[in-house]
Amino acid sequence: MKITKVDVMLMDLKPEDNKTWSPVLCRVYTDVGIYGDGEAAMAYGSGSTGAFSTISDFAKKIIGMDPMQTELIWETLYKETFWGQNGGPVIFSAISALDVALWDIKGKYFQVPIYQLLGGKVRDSLRCYASQLQFGWGDKKTPAVTIEDYVVNAKKAVEEGYDAIKIDFFTFDENGRRLNHEDTTRLLSPKYVNMVIRRLAAVREAIGPDVDIIMENHSYIDAQSAVQLGRLAEQYNIFCFEEPCTPNPKMNKYVCDKLNMPIAQGERIYTRWQYAPYFEDGSIQMIQPDIGNCGGITETKKVCDLAHIYDVGVQIHVCSSPLLTAAALQLEAVIPNFTIHEHHVYNRYDYNKQLCKYDYQPEKGYFSIPDRPGIGNEFSDFVFENATMKISIY
Repeated sequence: MKITKVDVMLMDLKPEDNKTWSPVLCRVYTDVGIYGDGEAAMAYGSGSTGAFSTISDFAKKIIGMDPMQTELIWETLYKETFWGQNGGPVIFSAISALDVALWDIKGKYFQVPIYQLLGGKVRDSLRCYASQLQFGWGDKKTPAVTIEDYVVNAKKAVEEGYDAIKIDFFTFDENGRRLNHEDTTRLLSPKYVNMVIRRLAAVREAIGPDVDIIMENHSYIDAQSAVQLGRLAEQYNIFCFEEPCTPNPKMNKYVCDKLNMPIAQGERIYTRWQYAPYFEDGSIQMIQPDIGNCGGITETKKVCDLAHIYDVGVQIHVCSSPLLTAAALQLEAVIPNFTIHEHHVYNRYDYNKQLCKYDYQPEKGYFSIPDRPGIGNEFSDFVFENATMKISIY
């Protein structure tokens, strides 16, 4: 079996509530008629066009190779593209997209879900949390501004059966303005500290003591402000303090040493080499590698196994199409140190769900594991009919 073609697609969807949402997708074809789908997890923020171009460049390296040789192809992309070694999110999201597609082919070839090829299921269902409730918990992005907004969003998720939620309480000010780095870094004013803690306190009171709260910060605050907020937040029994500072091992350890709550990092950490310092200094209790920008299934599995050596838990980060939700569920079903799955609010939006044939959603806060061959999902006709940019590599 040989790789014969790679299609690369950029979907510049421009939804009204999320103008920059631009998924980058690929399909890898073989000479026996089997194809696999992959995605670069750079649909939000800036850089999606870079991922589109990098996948296009990297695809040229794998034409004619055997798609079953996922380790060989991964090393080829890492070692023989020059910029692969110590690359950042653009590089590793491109490797991820191709790697996920290759695992999809591998599972389809053997007619099994890829969890069977990764070691077999450790569990049949996956606990998950309702993620990013500062954007609402509905079918479109609705910024939370008032304390009541945060309470309503949290209660809605709990009423759906979730026993864990995640909120960035420091995304919008009390007038609905999105905060910037001038607002959120260095030592914070009492105005902002009190705003965050009032929102957190109200949510905890509303949902009671038996629902976990993950306090998200997106690395927008720094070590000093993280300690300010963390010390006041400890009393509300935080499940984990996520991305409390810039992803720098020394500053992460500084925050960890000052607080008595678990620390999560990883959305912006891309390889086992970058994760290693956090494990070695004991400053991280849960990791959140993104299967769409951490080198795909091949590398994310290695990161999770390395974390297992240090008794560090895993939540695989998913802020992309339903394709990578399926891929993440396959891997999380296998790893012994799985802790919880992130169900991002974007996975509730029609403009995202329309990209794939199957829409996987949890029931009462738990996901079932897809049993279809391969990763368990593939792109819909909508993708190929509406791609803003599309290139085929032969």
